[in-house]
Amino acid sequence: MLDTDLGTLPEWDLTDLYASEDSDKLKQDMAWLEQACASFASDYEGKMADLSADQMLEAVQRYEAIDVIAGRIMSFAGLRYYQNTTDSERAQFMSNAQDAITNYTTPLVFYGLEFNRLDEAHLSQLLTQNADLARYKPVFDRMRAMKPYQLSDELEKFLHDQSTVGAAAWNRLFDETIAGLEFEVDGEALNIEGTLNLLTDQDRSKREAASHALAEVFDKNIRTFARVHNTLAKEKSIEDKWRGMPTPQTGRHLSNHVEPEVVEALRNAVVAAYPKLSHRYYALKAKWLGLDKMQTWDRNAPLPQDDPKLVHWDEAQQTVMDAYASFDPRMADLAEPFFTKGWIDAAVKPGKAPGAFAHPTVTTVHPYVMLNYLGKPRDVMTLAHELGHGVHQVLAAQQGELLSSTPLTLAETASVFGEMLTFRKLLDGAKTKEERKTMLAGKVEDMINTVVRQIAFYDFECKLHAARAEGELTPDDINALWMSVQAESLGPVFEFQEGYETFWAYIPHFVHSPFYVYAYAFGDGLVNALYAVYEEGDADFQEKYFDMLRAGGSKHHKELLAPFGLDASDPAFWDKGLSMISGMIDELEALEAE
Repeated sequence: MLDTDLGTLPEWDLTDLYASEDSDKLKQDMAWLEQACASFASDYEGKMADLSADQMLEAVQRYEAIDVIAGRIMSFAGLRYYQNTTDSERAQFMSNAQDAITNYTTPLVFYGLEFNRLDEAHLSQLLTQNADLARYKPVFDRMRAMKPYQLSDELEKFLHDQSTVGAAAWNRLFDETIAGLEFEVDGEALNIEGTLNLLTDQDRSKREAASHALAEVFDKNIRTFARVHNTLAKEKSIEDKWRGMPTPQTGRHLSNHVEPEVVEALRNAVVAAYPKLSHRYYALKAKWLGLDKMQTWDRNAPLPQDDPKLVHWDEAQQTVMDAYASFDPRMADLAEPFFTKGWIDAAVKPGKAPGAFAHPTVTTVHPYVMLNYLGKPRDVMTLAHELGHGVHQVLAAQQGELLSSTPLTLAETASVFGEMLTFRKLLDGAKTKEERKTMLAGKVEDMINTVVRQIAFYDFECKLHAARAEGELTPDDINALWMSVQAESLGPVFEFQEGYETFWAYIPHFVHSPFYVYAYAFGDGLVNALYAVYEEGDADFQEKYFDMLRAGGSKHHKELLAPFGLDASDPAFWDKGLSMISGMIDELEALEAE
């Protein structure tokens, strides 16, 4: 626990994973993992096609047990590192753990390759012979979706072996570079989190100063960021070419278990809606701010009537817990241990990774939530969002390690729904027209950031990977791609400061998870459609909702949404979600006209 002006902020207690980096339990697990991987390979390599249904189940369960221990070790190493990315001992420990686990698990590469070579009729027969094995069918379906893109066993082992010095190494370079950046704003040295936070400051001159500081420091480091992006995009294109993947996005769609046409329908619906969403809202906001033209540092500015009071941690906790409990008491019960058992790390600290996340760890432990809590109303929404992930991960853990992991497109469902519950609770409590207007505007901005901004990010990535396929990109090339999507998505009311063209440099998703970003828009659109069903008064909604979260990765999005009468492959589905945002802008315009 850390005492601050915002109250006593919780810190992680990682002992549920391991007591320390040199604990006996960790050493035992490392030794077990090495032996378990070797014996698995000895028992099954070259023999998968001859296994009976019972033997196949045993192999799958042994593989799952290995997954749990490897995941537990890497979760511990990773979470320690994110607490202080500038601590060289933590970085070394994580790197060594990663190297060791990569070495131990290299003999397992055959498993997926041989499994994918099984004859379809033979596999179907095995599944009919053993119900416990058949339960893993969704895992097998996802594995076999990669079958057309599989390389030789030798090449797959090579890629596995060199992964720690490939993308993972460039990811670390990016993380450590970002964490080490220092920005001077009005004579004060800040890290990136503190500087980005100033972009929501009430004082316009502070927002402008922060924006210029970001531009100045990004520009000084732009060659490093361009090198990271060039290398990762090229590495990806080489691997994609060898695998025969038709597009750079194919791998992400496969891992998300979503069809390319569904993503295309989402992307097209959002881009078509730019004028009635972001363009219309920002024109309204410019009027509120008394500006003819908005600068980029005004995008997330608070409204003039905003009360800039800080939200104490206890109040944030109470707000989110009340919202969760009013939906269903079970939801609050699931969220409570995060606050009481050291499952949240909330304070902003030197070297701590920026942003926020919920890490599921492994199904035999529990998730951990990371925040950088600064007491802004948006930070309360971030808490509601990450706790939603946490609740989802706790419920999905019942599926076991291999089936618990939710595809990214549905992984944002509980988080965005948790935010919506919290927002609606606060909106219902608004006492004045001005308060309601401020809250509605804040929610619209969050949704625009989640839907419009993320689809613009997705378009930027598509353009970046397409351009990199033609050759090396200079920083100016990447800057130009960035500006092409920013102007289109934000609209004509914006002017773009000199230096804003480098703001692609700090977005971690482009580096860590290429094409991840559309999952946010997918999740928001899906939740808006879901919430509309909830508001229509479906008596069984809560039960259906909990069933959906418990399913984890055991069902396809079509199956999960069917009980609610929804279908993401229907283009009208996305319009339903987007109309909720435009409806809120309608209300803001009506409030303005009163």
